[in-house]
Amino acid sequence: MPMAGNLRKVGSLRGVDSLRKVARLGRRKPRVDLSHPARSPLGSAVVNCVTYRHGIRQPGSSDVTAAVKQVRAQGDGFVWLGLHQPTVREFEGIAELFDLHPLAIEDAVLAHQRPKVERYGQTLFAVFKSCYYVDHAELTATSEVVDTGEIMVFVGHDFVITVRHGRHGSLGHVREELESNPEQLAKGPATVLHAIADHVVDDYLNVVESVQADIDQVETDVFAEDSAGVDPGRIYQLKRELLEFKRAVVPLARPLQELASRPLSVVQPEIQAYFRDVEDHLLRVTEQVAAFDELLNSILQAHLAQVTVAQNADMRKITAWAAVVAVPTMACGVYGMNFDHMPELHTRYGYWVTLGAIALVCAVLYRGFRRNGWL
Repeated sequence: MPMAGNLRKVGSLRGVDSLRKVARLGRRKPRVDLSHPARSPLGSAVVNCVTYRHGIRQPGSSDVTAAVKQVRAQGDGFVWLGLHQPTVREFEGIAELFDLHPLAIEDAVLAHQRPKVERYGQTLFAVFKSCYYVDHAELTATSEVVDTGEIMVFVGHDFVITVRHGRHGSLGHVREELESNPEQLAKGPATVLHAIADHVVDDYLNVVESVQADIDQVETDVFAEDSAGVDPGRIYQLKRELLEFKRAVVPLARPLQELASRPLSVVQPEIQAYFRDVEDHLLRVTEQVAAFDELLNSILQAHLAQVTVAQNADMRKITAWAAVVAVPTMACGVYGMNFDHMPELHTRYGYWVTLGAIALVCAVLYRGFRRNGWL
């Protein structure tokens, strides 16, 4: 494919000493996911490479090197390069072409980073955790509820590089929405960074709505009349998935605050106002996640309390029947000691009198326990 050839052309720029350490970390090349629609059959990580000028997509070759040279020769516009799970070999030439810092490269290739924003010279590096709700017919103790991925963004004065990790998180519709608004896209690469942050937080809101439905269902089951069959593992599973979601949401507050208020050379002040709007949306998600955590704790405690109450009711029944059975056991035990001189032992109707007395005492005990709700 053309993009594979272009990437090999860019890859010929390898040889930077600062990347050797990262290259050693990436010797084990992961298996290419051929089922992913964004990857070529040859395993190229490049999803798309587009040049924008005055907010309008420019036609022509998608060669990375040629696009960068054209933008820098003209002095305006920028290049948006999209990658999906690149290896170190695939990233080396691109890193040298755009003068990316080795530490940022290591984070982008190896992934598993917390949400953050860092500056390396004139380049801004941002990490977002993407979250998506996993549909399931019924919530069980092993159901996957939240699936996470990562989106790394390099932003310079004339380029944007997006690196995605995970099964989800395609930025195709984000690109389409930006291209439908050339005036906004013409403001520069920071517009793309804002669109990605807004897209990530919007997905958080969708996850919140879906998780709310799961919590409502569990709450309904716990407080139903027949709640004995409720599996507490479902509640624990929701808490585990919510914890994973929380790890993606909560750490993003500080990076968004920096993007909204901290002076950055690649983020114009007019774009920072948009980041403040995203920060407000994230605050809503954070508050909702905290409320979910407290609600799940309450549901779990309520379920355990119901289990304890049910066990106490069972124990009362067992104790009541044990008291009823203790009467004939005691009488039979006394008359089974085989002493020669025992009262009523040789009486003609002693047997029936004893049985009647036992039945009467048992009936009185049963009625008393029944009246007190023990039976």
